[in-house]
Amino acid sequence: MIEFSLWDIARNLIIASRWTVLLSLIAFVGGSAIGMILLAMRISHNRILQRGVVWYVELFQGTPLLMQLFIGFFGLPLLGIDVSPWAAASVTLTLYTSAYLIDIWRGCVEAVPRGQWSAGASLGLTYVQQLRYVIWPQALRIAVAPTVGFLVQVVKSTALTSIIGFTELTKTGSMITNAVFQPFPIYGMVALIYFAMCFPLTWYARLLEARHQLARQR
Repeated sequence: MIEFSLWDIARNLIIASRWTVLLSLIAFVGGSAIGMILLAMRISHNRILQRGVVWYVELFQGTPLLMQLFIGFFGLPLLGIDVSPWAAASVTLTLYTSAYLIDIWRGCVEAVPRGQWSAGASLGLTYVQQLRYVIWPQALRIAVAPTVGFLVQVVKSTALTSIIGFTELTKTGSMITNAVFQPFPIYGMVALIYFAMCFPLTWYARLLEARHQLARQR
């Protein structure tokens, strides 16, 4: 059995957590970019585009993220596409994140009063201009709180990537546990690090939600 001090364990876990943070940022930024494009398709007047986005959302929301990771990492090599754990985790989490952000943002767009659309049309704005200058700015204020709240779920979802061999916080904790045979203190530290990453985001999301509710009451 290898001997590690608590400081050595904590230091290795903190170093590994940077990959959790990086993967979360990649998934969130990439998912936001894809989600914004697909959201425009979802709320367009084109039935084919609408239906395609609905199927996309149903696919990723209706299947476990773990299965999506397995398909991305083990399935693609069967088609002759070799992927690393890092690439599989990044792409899968990005697509998974985008599917949920589409629904979050669509609800925020629909929360904007329909009269705002009519006001934009009365000014002679095109559909795209109505979205850009009238609807998006109002929906953005509504979307900030739930979007930040969903980022917490993205951070926690990165733990599943340890199954395909991606060495992030959870995987590192498992490797150290196998070396020193002290699961309780090690996984306790892992939980504390996740809490340290997620709690500020949760607190900020609640603060934004409270501010939004207060603004609506005025």
